Amino acid sequence: MKLEIITPEQIYFSGEVTSVTLPGSIGLFTVWENHAPLISSLKGGKISYTANSKETELNIESGFAEVSKNVVTVCLESIKM
Repeated sequence: MKLEIITPEQIYFSGEVTSVTLPGSIGLFTVWENHAPLISSLKGGKISYTANSKETELNIESGFAEVSKNVVTVCLESIKM
């Protein structure tokens, strides 16, 4: 599936992943291939995703995520470095 992570300043990541775990407002959730469509607000925490057998983690403040037709779009205010 495709993951896109965007902020107002840039496209941080755009590529194929096998899974992505997000800090939803009511708890962590993981998205896999062929996941049901959803929209969720995100709270501060960590996003983790696996691409090319490598797991990457990002610290975020808040945002939202949309899952539709094997595309996960994550819109964030900022990424904590």
